[in-house]
Amino acid sequence: MPVANADWFDDIRSNGNSKDLYRVLHYMPKGGDLHNHLTGAVFSEWWYDLALKQKSRGYEYYTKVRIENCREYGGDQFGRAPYYLMFRNITAHDYAQLGDCEKAEYKRLEELNKIEKMAWMNSIRLDKPYEGRDEFFQTHWNRLNALVQNPWLQAEIAATNIKAYAEEGMAYVEYQVSEGPYSDFNGEPIHASEAFQILRARLNKEDVVNTGLLVKFQISILRFLPNAEDRLRTAYKLVNDNSDLFVAVNMVGREDNDKGYPLRFLNTLRELRHQYSGVKLSIHAGEVDEPNFHIRDTLHFGANRIGHGINLITDPDTMLLMRYGPYMVEINLISNLLLNYISDYKEHPFPEYLRTGIPVALSSDDRGMWDSTMTDEFFVGTTEFNLSWDEIKMLSRTSLQHAFIDQEIKDELLEDYNGKIQQFEQHMQQKGLQNLGSMPKTRGFICRHYELCAR
Repeated sequence: MPVANADWFDDIRSNGNSKDLYRVLHYMPKGGDLHNHLTGAVFSEWWYDLALKQKSRGYEYYTKVRIENCREYGGDQFGRAPYYLMFRNITAHDYAQLGDCEKAEYKRLEELNKIEKMAWMNSIRLDKPYEGRDEFFQTHWNRLNALVQNPWLQAEIAATNIKAYAEEGMAYVEYQVSEGPYSDFNGEPIHASEAFQILRARLNKEDVVNTGLLVKFQISILRFLPNAEDRLRTAYKLVNDNSDLFVAVNMVGREDNDKGYPLRFLNTLRELRHQYSGVKLSIHAGEVDEPNFHIRDTLHFGANRIGHGINLITDPDTMLLMRYGPYMVEINLISNLLLNYISDYKEHPFPEYLRTGIPVALSSDDRGMWDSTMTDEFFVGTTEFNLSWDEIKMLSRTSLQHAFIDQEIKDELLEDYNGKIQQFEQHMQQKGLQNLGSMPKTRGFICRHYELCAR
């Protein structure tokens, strides 16, 4: 395919008008988002509105708005259910089990006043400079709590996400979801296979199908739990048994918790490869401050893609192995900054990987909690690392080339992307910003960090 002259992009990138650049990056066709946690991809206002709509299914939610010192302490060794955590969400069924003192600490979600509602929304996004990885890992998921256990709500947040991604010109996405636990409004457990059937049915509805966005899922497990090996076995079976929906297994959780070190799972994965074929691995590795060999070890036990890969830069032998190779690093620029794995983009190894031939693609991680979009990832990459138009296209193509889908479907997506990006280039060369589209609404991250605020 002939290389299009990209002088038009160089002019836009260098003219100093951030809004012009943002418009181009928003409306351009994009490839895939391969590193995306579904329950972390939901904007706070979506959570609120969709949770209230679940009342028609019998689900009613309460959230903690005050502390009455009903208990001295609550929680467990993994940080779940800490008593003093505000805006933790529970079902009406769980609320009914509380004593009068604790009931007084909660309000129905729909009864929050304006200030409480804003605080509730802010409690599940990193919107303050002093918040970081402890706030994210230790509180956000604990606050969501009952919301993520409702399989119908999970299906609706997936549908809402998919439609929003289609508006950004995405072609493909892989969402990470867990095996549960899931439950109905009476607290009765719902098996993962039933939850996935609910998800499947929602994605087959016309409003989602008409987006044209191809969606697959990974099952994620918390790597540091005592029973993580058993959860890995369950995840493999679920992926194998639901191969129309699921393509991979992923290990998530803080790598600075040494109980989840990669080689812990080597023997279990070898055992599973005796039973199953076609289950891919895309695993978080190198998302730590200190140098280690987690990425090398993760590749050793069979991963096809690496999530984050921040400290790959400290392992030159593995970097050499990955140059022009079959393994890809899923780059999460906004996540890495907000979780303090870098303090400034000058520290980020992304351009070193990109420009030395290590396959990389941009992804969004937990975009709802960052209050950001895929357009924002491209904007950060272009603004901070002076990405060329050819590099931007390569990032999208790399994401599709490393998607966990059959080669025939992959080729179709790539052909479709090439056609769309060529049409986009022709428009930009002939008409420039004219008729491109108005400035889209920007989210909180890009507004705070780049003063690019459009409502």
